[in-house]
Amino acid sequence: MTTRREALRSMGLAAAAAWGAMPLKMAAQGGAAAPSGPYTLPPLPYPYDALEPYIDAQTMQIHHDRHHAAYVNNLNNAVAKYPEIAKRTAEQLIENLAAVPEEIRTAVRNNGGGHVNHDFFWKLMSKSGPRNPVGELAKAIDARFGSFSKFQEEFTRAAAGVFGSGWAWLTLDRKGQLSVIQTANQDSPLSLGQTPLVGIDVWEHAYYLKYQNRRADYIAAFYNVIHWDWVSARYNELRKQG
Repeated sequence: MTTRREALRSMGLAAAAAWGAMPLKMAAQGGAAAPSGPYTLPPLPYPYDALEPYIDAQTMQIHHDRHHAAYVNNLNNAVAKYPEIAKRTAEQLIENLAAVPEEIRTAVRNNGGGHVNHDFFWKLMSKSGPRNPVGELAKAIDARFGSFSKFQEEFTRAAAGVFGSGWAWLTLDRKGQLSVIQTANQDSPLSLGQTPLVGIDVWEHAYYLKYQNRRADYIAAFYNVIHWDWVSARYNELRKQG
């Protein structure tokens, strides 16, 4: 039987293949040097300017080529002395931090979380497709929150209310329940037994070049780049796995 992790991996590979088939210049060309180690920096699946005017090209380049690359490099450095640990996927490390040696647990939590969160974040965004969830996810959001607009209100409050650096998420738990949650720093919902469906990075490096201290404007703009077709397909696949 296909596991949830295998299903997510298949979806990620399929999404990468779909992006790769598009006649676009890959953004990562000429970007950061490839990290050395078991974990690698995935190429940005579209040009830096693909999300303009909502997220600017310079922010995307710095965010991917410097910040995400740093998380990958630091994760590789953290696991260098633990070859058995390094055989696990970054998701597996984050899902079970208690199994990570205490000496490197904080580094893995911060940098493994940063790697996993950003790998998800890039796939989540696109200017194409519907501006609302579709199919079964749309029904589930209406049932859980009352309407899509009420979901947006709750998600916006969560994102705006993160103190300092962190994320706001729409997640699916093991019982099939949708929730809006916050995590601090680079903590991942995976560490809480929840799977992310939508996530917004509210670290200042994600928006400050364009929006300065106007986090609310950045959050409002983010709704224009959520790839709801991808999110809805992800939800359907997760529900199949139970």
